[in-house]
Amino acid sequence: MNKAYKFRIHPNAGQRVMFAKTFGCARFIYNKMLGDKIAYYNETKEKLNNTPAQYKPEFEFLKEVDSLALANAQLNLQTAYNNFFKQPNVGFPKFKSKRGNRKSYTTNCVNGNIEFTKDGLKLPKIGFVKVRQHRQIPEHYALKSVTVSQTPSGKYYASILFEYEEIIIPAEIKNTIGLDFSMAELYVDNFGNEANYPRYYRRMLEKLKRMSRVLSKMQKFSNNWYRQKHKIAILHEKIANQRKDFLHKESRKIANSYDLVGVEDLNMKAMSQALNFGKSVADNSWGMFRTFLKYKLEEQGKYFVVIDKWFPSSKLCNTCGYKNDALDLSVRAWFCPDCNTVHSRDVNAAVNIRNEAVRMITA
Repeated sequence: MNKAYKFRIHPNAGQRVMFAKTFGCARFIYNKMLGDKIAYYNETKEKLNNTPAQYKPEFEFLKEVDSLALANAQLNLQTAYNNFFKQPNVGFPKFKSKRGNRKSYTTNCVNGNIEFTKDGLKLPKIGFVKVRQHRQIPEHYALKSVTVSQTPSGKYYASILFEYEEIIIPAEIKNTIGLDFSMAELYVDNFGNEANYPRYYRRMLEKLKRMSRVLSKMQKFSNNWYRQKHKIAILHEKIANQRKDFLHKESRKIANSYDLVGVEDLNMKAMSQALNFGKSVADNSWGMFRTFLKYKLEEQGKYFVVIDKWFPSSKLCNTCGYKNDALDLSVRAWFCPDCNTVHSRDVNAAVNIRNEAVRMITA
């Protein structure tokens, strides 16, 4: 099994220069190879198998950075290029922008070229970098690769991938829960409890608007423009960190308390576009919450069950099974004419999700 640990790193001035050079070279080789593939295909209607090595004689600066970073850029491009031809609804690879916010590269551990010790992280062509180590790595974990990234606010992180062997024993299903997505609260469970999500983005929205208005009145690419853009990046990063912290704690609480968790398979992108709830959907990060919850449960041998999106969880009475086809989104509570039960829409949906998840596992 593989597991990644993300650490904050603190490079010195020289190492920051080398990181910037490696980011740039990885981006350059990706764009150069993509451009050549496009030109070759347009001319011959065949695929071009090019490698970073063939560009090094012409572009000497490529020899100054880690060769494995360039090789991983090639692999990423090749995967994206092949997916376009093999998989439907997959877009063609795009060129990477020099001014883009995402800066990263990946290098692999070969013959001990990467070391992770109490003194820091040793990287090829970089040397030892100081690491803020907030957790211990088990001794039986084998280091596989490292992805170094820089955030728009200027912070550096290293995501270290380890490989390990572990036998996971399936847990006995005793405690179960169903979660129904809630636009305002993140979720409502079958017990009527809500996540009470603080909506961090909404809290900072007015401040972000003010800062963006100031940025729009500055001369583009001037020193003041870059300073203001950096301030906005710091605020966005703070919001993202607050959101991740809340989602990690909430998913950990659920994973430790329940053996089976049922959720609906919702198309969040379509929901945000159809209902004009884009900001609220993005602020909730339901997809990220599901990802956190899934891996936390699977590590303990517990069950994460995704219910089909066409399952009528809100319209079914969880007591007698009556289906209310006339129910729409504006109705938050309804009365079952068959068993005279009054339902809260979200709680009833969560109960049905839990029951369906249990049925799917035990069937």
